[in-house]
Amino acid sequence: MFTGIIETLGKVKSIEKSGNNLELTVESNISSLLKIDQSISHNGVCLTVVEQKENTHRVTVIDESLAKTNLGDLHVGDEINIERAMQLGARIDGHLVQGHIDQTGVVKSVVNVGGSWIFTFDYDANTGNITVEKGSICINGVSLTVVNSLDGEFSVAIIPYTMENTIFHAMKPGQRVNLEFDVLGKYVARYMEKLK
Repeated sequence: MFTGIIETLGKVKSIEKSGNNLELTVESNISSLLKIDQSISHNGVCLTVVEQKENTHRVTVIDESLAKTNLGDLHVGDEINIERAMQLGARIDGHLVQGHIDQTGVVKSVVNVGGSWIFTFDYDANTGNITVEKGSICINGVSLTVVNSLDGEFSVAIIPYTMENTIFHAMKPGQRVNLEFDVLGKYVARYMEKLK
């Protein structure tokens, strides 16, 4: 379980194909603190540390994760958002995030509004996922509040701190992102489907 508050940025050092899987080696300023078998969020995807060295760690991205996320789009040198699992008893500054990506979306537009940015995203609404204005959404592991919500489209506002300290500073229109919709909203939507 995560909070969606990004702890640090990592840099992809190597990508190796292993059967249908990818082995990602990531360098970060917290890699030395990680342990093998620890769950870490990489762009919002919960992955298990399988190797740890002084300033790098390695994770395996299985075929299913490659199909549902944007991790297969990564290149050596790309930055990724990193967060360790939340600690029970600590404040939850974001919202409850599972690290289980529901689907990808696409950056539709980025608009500078004089000190902050409005990012608009498209996603396939046929999957049954929904957003709600002022509700929570997790984009590439970042906990955010939905500003505008339409069928298959939503917007979020990004403050300068988030822009500088996450990979939002590198996002461009047309780029795929990982989306984890609010878990409570998913349960309500599923329950309403069953009532039909």
